[in-house]
Amino acid sequence: MTVLTGMTFLAGLAVLIIGAEWLVRGASRLAAKIGISPLIIGLTVVAFGTSSPEMAVSVQSALAGQADIAVGNVVGSNIFNVLFILGISAVITPLIVQQQLIRLDVPLMIGLSFVCYLMALDGVIGRLEGLLLFAGIIAYTFFLIRQSRRESKAVEDEYAQEFPAKTETGWKPLAVNLGLVGIGLTLLILGSNWLVGSAISIARWLGLSELIIGLTIVAAGTSMPEVATSITAAIKGERDIAVGNAVGSNIFNILSVLGLTATVAPGGVPVSQAAQALDIPVMVAVAVLALPIFFTGNRIERWEGWLFLLYYAAYTAYLILDAAQHDALPLFNNLLLYGIIPLTVLTLAVSLFLERRTVAAAE
Repeated sequence: MTVLTGMTFLAGLAVLIIGAEWLVRGASRLAAKIGISPLIIGLTVVAFGTSSPEMAVSVQSALAGQADIAVGNVVGSNIFNVLFILGISAVITPLIVQQQLIRLDVPLMIGLSFVCYLMALDGVIGRLEGLLLFAGIIAYTFFLIRQSRRESKAVEDEYAQEFPAKTETGWKPLAVNLGLVGIGLTLLILGSNWLVGSAISIARWLGLSELIIGLTIVAAGTSMPEVATSITAAIKGERDIAVGNAVGSNIFNILSVLGLTATVAPGGVPVSQAAQALDIPVMVAVAVLALPIFFTGNRIERWEGWLFLLYYAAYTAYLILDAAQHDALPLFNNLLLYGIIPLTVLTLAVSLFLERRTVAAAE
């Protein structure tokens, strides 16, 4: 690997993030200009925009025949969003979990993760399956818009205060915003080309599979907008936004990113045996793990944030040890299977028991 390859990777990542930012800024202003409420803009344009790097990279990878990077990017991003982003946000400050997330969004994330696993069992996520997933994001978006219209006047006022309407008139603001959208899309395409090409070179130089690079470096890189949004929200005390951003991104990644990628790729997206056997089941397990943790006290405590970070470190370490066939791999597996995982299950069971006792006592 040359220095140029590393610089191209970093440049591609930077261009992706800048492109996503400009796309969101221009599209949000255009949406506001035609009368769309700030709340709906936040639920649709901004949410989609923060996941646009994943979309650009996965589509570009699939079209270039690099299916492992395309799949690894989606699966790795979903694991990263829950374990790392929610973990680091909870370490900063305990996070508030809204009832809608517990009753609707997290179960939906779990269900979609399992659907993704079932679709991948035959070794390919076909175009028809991709179309079904993409139809799901359209239905989900309309559901969010419908739900947002039922929000109380206080919530609408809060959004209006946070995102004040701009009274820009004339053709110049329109041209500027259209330009931001166009430049943002161009940068996303350019950045994804650079990122995918350099990621393949890095994988070959390190002797790692493209799947592992997609699951780790590429997934973490394309999730940087979500990292910035959630950590900033946690620092500012907007703790519900930090949680909703991560969960919403996971739903979007499966329905929209994977759905569109499978739809436009010739023959759909092939899924490797390694992804079927380990990585997609880990994504499902992480989604399931989130529900009882979210349920206990409607909060993610600091110790639970550290637990998430521990699991992400363990997962990444396993990928590296397995790729190198390191002598420490059997010991590491035993530590996970007979130590960390049973201890986690026991701790969650005790937390749920205590939570139910507290609720029963309050009644």
